[in-house]
Amino acid sequence: MASLKNYNMKILLETAVVFCLCSFSLVSSHSRKFTTPNVTRVTDQFSRIAIESGFSKRFGDHNIIVNGSLAKLTLDKSSGAGLVTKNRYHYGFFSARLKLPAGFASGVVVAFYLSNAEIYPKTHDEIDIELLGRSRRDDWSIQTNVYANGSLKTGREEKFYYWFDPTQAFHDYTLIWNSHHIVFLVDNIPVREFPNRGAFMSAYPSKPMSLYVTVWDGSEWATHGGKYPVNYKYGPFVASIADVKLSGCSVNNGSSTGPGPCTKSGGSVSSLDPVDGQDFATLSKNQIAAMDWARRKLMFYSYCNDKSRYKVMPAEC
Repeated sequence: MASLKNYNMKILLETAVVFCLCSFSLVSSHSRKFTTPNVTRVTDQFSRIAIESGFSKRFGDHNIIVNGSLAKLTLDKSSGAGLVTKNRYHYGFFSARLKLPAGFASGVVVAFYLSNAEIYPKTHDEIDIELLGRSRRDDWSIQTNVYANGSLKTGREEKFYYWFDPTQAFHDYTLIWNSHHIVFLVDNIPVREFPNRGAFMSAYPSKPMSLYVTVWDGSEWATHGGKYPVNYKYGPFVASIADVKLSGCSVNNGSSTGPGPCTKSGGSVSSLDPVDGQDFATLSKNQIAAMDWARRKLMFYSYCNDKSRYKVMPAEC
């Protein structure tokens, strides 16, 4: 177990090397007032699960408390903490309500992400929502990212300011992944869409993944190259998770867990995936307008605009 934990941290740090190349903007969004768009609450269409029924403790067992549909993950000097789903999924709807650690939390990373790095260490896929801790210079911020087939050298980060204080109450964080697109949503507002078409297809995750929820020390990369590391005198840092919702094609050992609607003969994924129907094939007009609002008002970094980082921009840019 220890060697596997070290391997996972190695993957996280290798992924994070890409992050540290990005530019930063030091502006707080909490001092500004926003009128948020009205959107359909897609999270209301799915049922929550008991965390113990859907997840196993991945690391930092002593820093994990689970009670029904609520869990608390703690980062302290001894360890971070992480949960991982018992099943892997090929497409699905993944959502949880998170409340982030309050106070000075520079270097603290709370992550809600899909990955198959443990199964495919050299060609892994990943879909990330990473929440980067508050420092004296920055509020908490949201980072999204996509990797496919081990493409760590080409990070596709986009970063957003919050339009609320994520430490004061629970808020929804959602990933939709199907054959049409990947959608990142915060409080049901789409902040990013990654379509499975055109130049994006070469970077589109294609293999089953597990869902992880973690809190860990990202001092070496999440704070301007380690300039503002985690200060444990302000800890422990507790991330709370509630109302987890999972609906997808459950896959184990390369096959479906049962003869459900997500597989055809031969084990390929069918168009009857729970989020592959017409309601999830495209964004609605209201969702498109809401995403435009988020990107205009709150996005402060996109890899497609980083000419100092990429002499040759990724094809989809």
